[in-house]
Amino acid sequence: MRPTLLVLGGTTEGRRLCKAVADAGLFGTVSMAGRVNSPVPQGLPMRVGGFGGVAGLAQYLRDHAITHVIDATHPFAAQMSCNAIEACAQTGTPLVALTRAPWQAQPGDRWSHVPDIAGAVAALDGPPKRVMLAVGRMHLPDFAVNPQHRYLFRLVDPPAEPLGFPDATVIVDRGPFTLEEDRALLARHRIDLLVSKNAGGTGAQAKIIAARALGLPVLMIDRPAIPPRKETHSIAGVMRWMGHACTDLGV
Repeated sequence: MRPTLLVLGGTTEGRRLCKAVADAGLFGTVSMAGRVNSPVPQGLPMRVGGFGGVAGLAQYLRDHAITHVIDATHPFAAQMSCNAIEACAQTGTPLVALTRAPWQAQPGDRWSHVPDIAGAVAALDGPPKRVMLAVGRMHLPDFAVNPQHRYLFRLVDPPAEPLGFPDATVIVDRGPFTLEEDRALLARHRIDLLVSKNAGGTGAQAKIIAARALGLPVLMIDRPAIPPRKETHSIAGVMRWMGHACTDLGV
C-alpha cells in the first residue's frame, strides 16, 4: 500500500516539508486555506479552501485514502488544528504536527502579554500611538474600534476594500524579511508599539529582534490552546515519524 499524505500547509516550514516529501518520492497533497491570492508553489499538488469542518475533513480523508496527515499550519490556526485532531481520530489516520517553538523574551525585550486578539484590542484603548499591527489581514477589522492610532500594516495582498482606519499606511510585500529591513521599517515610520502574534520560528522573527534593538515595546499575543497531539519542530522529525507510522500501518 502506497502512503498518501495530506499536508495542511500555509507556513514556511510547511513549504519546506512539501519539498522534502516530494524529494523523497512520496505522494501527497498540500491544502492551503486560501487567504492569499497567489500562494507560493509548494512542491506538491495543491488544493485551496476549507473542508467543511470535522465531518468534511474526515470524509476527504476517506475519499482520498489518506494514510497520514501532517499539520503544518500557522500556530494560530487553532480551529483547523482542532478539526484535524478530531477527523484523524474518527478515521484512525495517523497525525503529526510540524510546529514552531514559540518565541521567548530575551534580555532587552519589552513585552506585554495578552491572551488573544480581544485582549490586544482592549490593550490599545488608550492615547494615540504609532502602531505596527502584525496580526494578519483577517483580524484587522477587530482593531477598528481604536481609530485614534496611526497604524502600519504589512500585507501579502493589497486590500480589496478600505480597511476602515482613518490613519493607516499599507505596505504590500511578502516575507521573510531581514533584520535590517524591519529595523529600517520601524524607524522610518517612527513606530511606538509593535503588536504581534507569538508565531515562533525564524520567518517572521526579524520584526521582534528589530523592536528589541530599537528598545520598542511589543504587545505579544499568546498562542491559543490546542489539544494534545504528536508534535515535532523539525522536518527530519516528520520524516522519522513517517517511517515509523508506515511500519505500524504495514505500508
